Amino acid sequence: MTTLATTAATILEQYTADLAEPPPPPPEEPWAVQSLADGAAGISLLHIEIASGYGGSWRSAHRWITSAASGPISAADQTGLFLGVPAVGFVLTAVPPAYRHLYASARTTLHQHITDLAHRRVDAALARIGRGDLPTFAEYDLFYGLTGIGAYLLRTEPEGPALERILQYLVALTRPLAADGRGLPGWWVRHDPARGESPHFPGGHGNFGAAHGITGPLLLLAQAMRRGVTVDGHQDAMFTICAHLDAWCQHGDSGPWWPEHISRRDLDRGQPHHDAPARPSWCYGTTGIARAGQLAGIALRSPTLQKFYEDALYRTLSDPAQLALVTDSGLCHGWAGIYQTAHRAAADALDVRLRILPARLGHALTAYGQPGTSSTPGLINGAAGTALALTTFASKQAPSTGWDTCLLIN
Repeated sequence: MTTLATTAATILEQYTADLAEPPPPPPEEPWAVQSLADGAAGISLLHIEIASGYGGSWRSAHRWITSAASGPISAADQTGLFLGVPAVGFVLTAVPPAYRHLYASARTTLHQHITDLAHRRVDAALARIGRGDLPTFAEYDLFYGLTGIGAYLLRTEPEGPALERILQYLVALTRPLAADGRGLPGWWVRHDPARGESPHFPGGHGNFGAAHGITGPLLLLAQAMRRGVTVDGHQDAMFTICAHLDAWCQHGDSGPWWPEHISRRDLDRGQPHHDAPARPSWCYGTTGIARAGQLAGIALRSPTLQKFYEDALYRTLSDPAQLALVTDSGLCHGWAGIYQTAHRAAADALDVRLRILPARLGHALTAYGQPGTSSTPGLINGAAGTALALTTFASKQAPSTGWDTCLLIN
């Protein structure tokens, strides 16, 4: 083990100790423990990975899982991969075989609720498409929409009818909205990037990010096709998304980059309002988009497409100006998400340059990921997510639990 990896392992021990005991659920927000993003559900993934990959005690993992399921678990139509039954269900998919019997009944019950939820959500989404209305992030995105529920189902029941219907919906989502002659992309949402109404985004916007934009559906479609799970129109839908990404790709001295989002004015003039790349995060930046394009190239058996996105990833993550924009250690916006995505991309790469990225980025992750630097304990923006990326860096191995499936990079 290298000195730096040893340092990462030491930091990881401190994170694990700091997150040893779950606090009581907040009385004013008892549902918060069910959040994969910020609550006990997400933090439990760290302890599951430690027990599975490092031979640690199962007691800590069980305490956090129990905390996440300490009250009624929501199966409301607003729940998704990062909240409620899909979140807790996803956590249980990460439990190693030796302990699955402890949660077998709960897993069966949760899975039934999740498949029922998927069918209800698809019915509502297809009805919305039929009316010609614009969607919202919550309909299709990775965090709370059908893409995230599909990520769970690809992991648990890839041949089942619920995932099949979600994939069919995503195919429909890629068809233009023709109501009132608008001809907008099918994923064009009716709100602004902050889910509100802004004079800068009259008529909504088109989003490119992995977390809330069209890159999320591309990730799920590619991951499903790579596993041999396809529906009618699957390949055409992927080509449609890739063509959209190609049309809006910008080329600078540091390589290709994409805007985070575009407005109606941008769409009409064919030019984004961004004049330079933003931070190269997993959630909105070139890192997440390039991983999706790489996976699309693999699934579609297109080395040309794969190599283009691998080159974009390498050049982005080798550009000091873009890396200087990264100011936190979290999974969503920061070094943990960048590192974890680069690790997964390097393992699949045709471009040998990607193989040097994890070691290089591990330096930054270790430097920025010191215990106490995160203001929150959770998975997506907090200490648990940083610590999980550190488990990968310290071990130089892919996660034994596949926890990063919640980002669809695996």
